[in-house]
Amino acid sequence: MVADIAYMQDQQHSINRMHHLFAQQRAAFRAAPMPDADSRIRQLGELKAALIKHQDALIAAINADFGRRSADETKLAEILPSLEGIKYASKHIRRWMKPSKRKVGIAFQPGKAQVVYQPLGVIGIIVPWNYPLFLAIGPLVTALAAGNRALIKMSESTPETAELLGRVLAEVFNENQVAVITGEAEVGVAFSQLAFDHLLFTGATSIGRHVMRAAADNLTPVTLELGGKSPAIISADVPLADAAERIAFGKAMNAGQTCVAPDYILCPRERVDGLVDALSSQLSKMYPTLRDNPDYTQVVNPRQYLRLQGYLRDAEEKGARLLPINPANEDLSNSRVLPPTLVLNTTDDMQLIQDEIFGPLLPIVPYDSLNDALDYIADRPRPLALYYFGYDKAEQQRMMEQTHAGGMCINDTIFHVAQDDMPFGGIGPSGMGHYHGHEGFLTLSKAKSVYIKQRFNGSRPIYPPYGSKLQQMVYKLFIR
Repeated sequence: MVADIAYMQDQQHSINRMHHLFAQQRAAFRAAPMPDADSRIRQLGELKAALIKHQDALIAAINADFGRRSADETKLAEILPSLEGIKYASKHIRRWMKPSKRKVGIAFQPGKAQVVYQPLGVIGIIVPWNYPLFLAIGPLVTALAAGNRALIKMSESTPETAELLGRVLAEVFNENQVAVITGEAEVGVAFSQLAFDHLLFTGATSIGRHVMRAAADNLTPVTLELGGKSPAIISADVPLADAAERIAFGKAMNAGQTCVAPDYILCPRERVDGLVDALSSQLSKMYPTLRDNPDYTQVVNPRQYLRLQGYLRDAEEKGARLLPINPANEDLSNSRVLPPTLVLNTTDDMQLIQDEIFGPLLPIVPYDSLNDALDYIADRPRPLALYYFGYDKAEQQRMMEQTHAGGMCINDTIFHVAQDDMPFGGIGPSGMGHYHGHEGFLTLSKAKSVYIKQRFNGSRPIYPPYGSKLQQMVYKLFIR
């Protein structure tokens, strides 16, 4: 009982602090609603320096939250893209901020028209646990580049990272500019109910629905980066070693706990055995051992580990064949190390075929023709990512035109997310809206149309009373 009371008091304290910070940021934005390019670039430069300064501590914090997270994966998938995003935005902010000149119709001359890109105000950022640094810093960079202020709600599943990132950002920003919020689910619910000027959520589709409902009460626009079941399609003639190498990397990174990881493979039926051999060989080269291998990340917490084990039990009970890739045949019990596992003979009633896997389990679904593969994808919710492996240019074009996904790689996996000059976002159940690069700047800016007229009023002849000869001439000229 005492523990319950203390817990509720802690959560209420976090909620009270959150409301206080939100009010502070609203007031600060009102006092300075249009920061210039120099101040935005300076802020991003200071953020970059802080991330570099604290990179070892951030790596250690993420490792502590996961129990074991590959330091190289944190560098490659969190620190490096965060820094590259800062560099890209800093380089382009001045151009992005320039008003866009637009044409004025002859009937409305003399006049000028332009679109001005204004900051929206205070941006809410809800961060998941799987990439707690990059998925906080990426949206933050977008928000700052567009001239906004930001409140960041970190995941309760990564408390070490949340606490450290809060201190790192406090070195750079006043809390009325950027602040980190921590807390459990109650705090997250209260966070999504704030009247943000825009709310960016990354996480599970089921929670995204709740976030969108909460935002709707304030008519807060949302960007939802969700997930879903991202397929990898093997063509009839791509070298299997090529495809296996790239799929293995994209799937095994972070132990599959990646929203754009290949969720399942569609493979020509006659090539399944060859693909299994190629994937087994490639994964064994990448991870010759698992239990104490610092290159192989473990599942983040017991809850997620038990969920994935439940998928395997369910699949096996329903007739699936499980092929764990454990080259050294190690005993992985009493750990959260889950080996990459190929799953064959799947059926649609299996949980791992129905749900986003978010772990190192990889079903292989055979198909008989490419049309069958396309139908299989089209019959299901649109995914966040889609991967096609084949070197035929015409077939590549067909894949681009006849499939829908938030993003796509041809002959690779996951790297489309790291391209700063391309938008990132889902479609339908895998999300809505974009951030990254210029599209992110536009998402978190108000494109305000401005029509400018000076002293001479060329519109006066069309004012009432109506019926003049000049008005009749205007109608003849333009209504036709």
